[in-house]
Amino acid sequence: MKQQWRRLDGRTIKGPIHEEVRHVLMKEKTEGHQLKVCIGTDSQRKGGEIEFARAIVFIRKGKGGFMYINNEIIKRKMSIRQRMLEEVARSIDIAFALCDLLIAFNVHMEVHADINSDPKFKSHDALKEAMGCIMGMGFVFKAKPHAFASSSCANKVVQ
Repeated sequence: MKQQWRRLDGRTIKGPIHEEVRHVLMKEKTEGHQLKVCIGTDSQRKGGEIEFARAIVFIRKGKGGFMYINNEIIKRKMSIRQRMLEEVARSIDIAFALCDLLIAFNVHMEVHADINSDPKFKSHDALKEAMGCIMGMGFVFKAKPHAFASSSCANKVVQ
């Protein structure tokens, strides 16, 4: 299935996201920016559907940032734990697809999980599994309240 990525301002990305990221990394390097990339996914249940939003957030050291997003709606029932782990799987999917580029351009990457580190919240049930999946793939893991790519950026486009 083809993923339709766009910038936050709504401009759609014509080709594969991998090629767009390659172009961005070359441009940013030429302009002398130091980058960090944070990837996160959030979801929202709406009746019998679940909408997922993924965000690839580029942070320029000391100079702001920008992001790419995509949304997908599926018709399936999931528990909170299943939904949290599906969010993690979607983030890992794009992180894995981009990691060769980020390594080649020496760009630090984090994978953010919209999972609360506070045991009082239902999403906490998936914390250990999410951390194991992300770190097991060799990625840096961040959970709430430090997981802004999922809990703030992706969250803005799924509500």
